[in-house]
Amino acid sequence: MSLDFDYFYDWAYKNLNINLDAYKETQLQRRIGTVMKSSGATNLREYAKLISSDEKVKRDFLDYITINVTEFFRNKEIFEEFEKIMVEILEPRFKSINIWSAACSIGAEPYSLAIIMDKNKIPLKSKILATDIDEPILERARRGIYKENEVKNIDKDDLKNYFTIEDKEYHVSDKIKRMVNFKKHDLIVDKYEKGFHAIICRNVTIYFKNETREQIYRKFQESLVPGGIFFTGATESIYNPSDFGLRKLSTFIYEKV
Repeated sequence: MSLDFDYFYDWAYKNLNINLDAYKETQLQRRIGTVMKSSGATNLREYAKLISSDEKVKRDFLDYITINVTEFFRNKEIFEEFEKIMVEILEPRFKSINIWSAACSIGAEPYSLAIIMDKNKIPLKSKILATDIDEPILERARRGIYKENEVKNIDKDDLKNYFTIEDKEYHVSDKIKRMVNFKKHDLIVDKYEKGFHAIICRNVTIYFKNETREQIYRKFQESLVPGGIFFTGATESIYNPSDFGLRKLSTFIYEKV
């Protein structure tokens, strides 16, 4: 790592409370270089000053680094397996469910979970906790307005029941929005709440170094009640789940033992 990156990582931690050391180095530095050049800065010290003084530059940096790409029911067949487990295993086991959607981005994932819960009449112990490091993205999630490509995996009946369409945009119903509580949270530096029956964190840990990813998996396991499940992304198989107190329940779904 160059001295400029050493400086920038330290600056980002002190000023933005983001631990860039936790991310895969080559991939992250390539992304930082790209977004830095788009700002007009020629080096990282100059770029840090720009981020401090220009809100748009700061927003562009955070959006590009935190990678807010998602959609409702992403990898639909895997979501269908998750729904089956919720109906056949978790609801009979716990009666009411406490859910955390971690790194929820624009809210498509926690709203997908809320639709599953409502359709299957599975009681929630409390609102679905939906967290992300990016506060402006959370504000967008709270608004619950999506484009057609973001809802393409939703069944027609569910679109009719849970959305209204205005100017070619899809608005999540108030009923579903009331089932979700959005909150800022950093998976690397913040404390984890406990007592969850299901934790969903998908397509996020692939960007972290192995050591950071393993720390996150251990914290998730500690946040789950025994018998609770962890649902991860389609590119994030845990090859040694027993090392984290988990066992494979289904594809990309693990149970706390």
